[in-house]
Amino acid sequence: MSRAFIFPGQGSQAVGMGKDLGVAYASAREVFQEVDDALGQKLSKLMWEGSQEDLTLTENAQPAIMAVSLAVVCTLEKEGGFKLADKAAFVAGHSLGEYSALAAAGAFTLADTARLLKLRGQAMQRAVPVGQGALAVLLGLDFDAASEIAKEAAQGEVCEAANDNGGGQVVVSGHKAAVERAIEIAKGKGAKRSMAIPVSAPFHCALMKPAADEMAEALAGVDLKTPSVALVANVTASRVADPATIRDLLVKQVTGMVRWRESVLYMEQHGVSKYIEVGAGKALAGMVKRIVQEGETVSVGAPADVEALLKTL
Repeated sequence: MSRAFIFPGQGSQAVGMGKDLGVAYASAREVFQEVDDALGQKLSKLMWEGSQEDLTLTENAQPAIMAVSLAVVCTLEKEGGFKLADKAAFVAGHSLGEYSALAAAGAFTLADTARLLKLRGQAMQRAVPVGQGALAVLLGLDFDAASEIAKEAAQGEVCEAANDNGGGQVVVSGHKAAVERAIEIAKGKGAKRSMAIPVSAPFHCALMKPAADEMAEALAGVDLKTPSVALVANVTASRVADPATIRDLLVKQVTGMVRWRESVLYMEQHGVSKYIEVGAGKALAGMVKRIVQEGETVSVGAPADVEALLKTL
């Protein structure tokens, strides 16, 4: 059986996430402490005792989601002698999850990953003043139909497909008025549902260019090694292992579309039959099941999940 380890993106955050891992395993506690130290912030306290509003702030949610994913990976390694390179054909992550995937595969250090994601969240927020951008999800339309709706809605502004999540779920991103037009157009073109997503910035569209520039500068100053497992990249939906190429794709990812549907199909076509979602929530497992119905999915985010997975690897 060929496996892919997949890592969730923003939207998976919830107060309390990772706390049971920290209680159960010293290895998980060490991850949360290292992230706190790298950021000079008690992020773990915010994750476990803070408000959902504060946790959902992009600059907090991104490193927090990564921290839970890496706590799971490190616990698998230390509790079960698990080696990702021996058990996975590919790693992949949804948006910020790509950084988690790379950290799990040893391309980035944990501390560098935390700092990069903190900056990424801040840069995305700085790129567009609050209230000027928006995201919306269009449900029940294929990707081509949703893309055409985005183009029709733009009317001289930015409105682009941001996430192709598969199963008739496409997220569009851009100027607030243009995204609102897309919601209305989609209703008249057969969408089962179309609605705004409550976020503070229009991710994965041309409006994020200032954030991409910031990330290019930050990534240039960070050591990036060849990952121990090939990454299936968001913006190409194909494998990559060369550090220079990965660095370039991470910059492009800020403004580029998350090609998740195509990424999962690529992994399936290259023999993957089991998808192990590592970290908070079960959103990616649900997406995978809509894309490749016969694919087996497992979500690993709690101590019982870790123990169960170790028995099957």
